[in-house]
Amino acid sequence: MQGRLIVFEGVEGSGKTTQMLRSQAWLLENQCFQSLKEDLAPPILVTREPGGTELGLELRQLLLGYQGQEAIQNRAELLLYAADRAQHVDGYLKPQLARGAVILCDRYTDSTIAYQGYGRGLDLALIDQLNQAATGGLESDLTLWLDVDAELGLARMRQRGKADRIEQADLAFHQRVQQGFQALHQQYPERIVRIDASQSEQRVAHQIQQVLSQRLTQWYQPLLHP
Repeated sequence: MQGRLIVFEGVEGSGKTTQMLRSQAWLLENQCFQSLKEDLAPPILVTREPGGTELGLELRQLLLGYQGQEAIQNRAELLLYAADRAQHVDGYLKPQLARGAVILCDRYTDSTIAYQGYGRGLDLALIDQLNQAATGGLESDLTLWLDVDAELGLARMRQRGKADRIEQADLAFHQRVQQGFQALHQQYPERIVRIDASQSEQRVAHQIQQVLSQRLTQWYQPLLHP
């Protein structure tokens, strides 16, 4: 059975991680999977970028927690994200997808375009080349874009306490990132589904479950009991 990669994207404070974990719990209880023929229910896994592998955890610490005197240059940052992704795709995502797993991933290629492309101003063609090299062409089956105003998202982050290196960037940077996600949604409306993340956690979860229910039916209907 073909595995599926479902990605959660958005600016800081959009609620990606919370909604990803809620979605995992919901999928584990989903009637669609309970109706699958014997032994066909897929594993429901969660992962993240950066940090979805052992090597990735070290890279995540560099990317988000680095406190050295020498600033991380924008192209160096881009290449570190690409290295994390290459390890993640070949060492985790592709093997699990080959098992038929449904993988929920906190950030993927769209984040690199939004943050390093629109946010940092790096060349989008270069980023596309690096994404292709790092993924070997592996794209998400569905990307859930949790759309929230960048200023509101940052306000949510401040309530959580200490900010990481990326979260500490100024509002203008995060607004450019938001514009990047908007542009990607317009470019790939079938793959990237907008979720209004300005609402309550419960309402956001309901929106996501509606989208997932529709896609699960499309993907798994041939495997269901008659």
